[in-house]
Amino acid sequence: MENDLKLLWEKEAQLDMHGWNFDHLKGRWLNKEMPWDYRKIVLKYLKQDASLLDMATGGGELLLSFKHNTARTSATESWLPNIKVIKERLLPLGIKIYPTKTEEELPIKDDSVDFITNSHAAFNAASVYKKLHTGGFFITEQVGATNNFSLSRYLDESYTPPYPESTLLNSIINLKSAGFEILLAKQSFPELIFFDVGAVVYYATVIPWEFKNFNIDQCFDKLLSLQKLIDANQYISTNEDRFIIVARKRA
Repeated sequence: MENDLKLLWEKEAQLDMHGWNFDHLKGRWLNKEMPWDYRKIVLKYLKQDASLLDMATGGGELLLSFKHNTARTSATESWLPNIKVIKERLLPLGIKIYPTKTEEELPIKDDSVDFITNSHAAFNAASVYKKLHTGGFFITEQVGATNNFSLSRYLDESYTPPYPESTLLNSIINLKSAGFEILLAKQSFPELIFFDVGAVVYYATVIPWEFKNFNIDQCFDKLLSLQKLIDANQYISTNEDRFIIVARKRA
């Protein structure tokens, strides 16, 4: 039984993720809803004639869901596998792509765009401010420092958050110091539920910054304990840490 589980989990650990989606986990996990909808908030402020830049766009899935004028849309991305994906997906649509070395990099002229979106990517508040037109918007949803802390700490007793400075308070202070007006700021800790241990293994494998030392052999006994919990309770859960900010560049 244990050998069968190990083989199953090892297969999960060998899988890759393309773009930024978790289709492989469909039906195997549940993300509890947050009290906001990032896409709806973006669309509330985004005008059709605005020039839009999406930072660290991943595979471009979220950007495309905005259905914005592609001639007025651009995106940055720093991860090589994703750059290949968006060149095939976004370039034919007329969306301009800026490959970068880091998530924070914005290789565009100062005072050149109306709108910058950022979903779960690092950013420099002063740099974002410089790139926006006066009155321009910056909307970001971020992963907070305590994201999945209980599960990460369970699998690795030496785990500490990789980005302890990623908090709503720090981000507000940095944005206001750069010159932004804060129009919206909210935080939430939604429950994240896994229905099988293989789903945990896959998730831990493709999110290495939160599960830095994860491997099947080292964590096997702990994975077996998770299996017993799921056998008894049908699921295990942890908590995400999310916050969203809408900021506007003041004159």
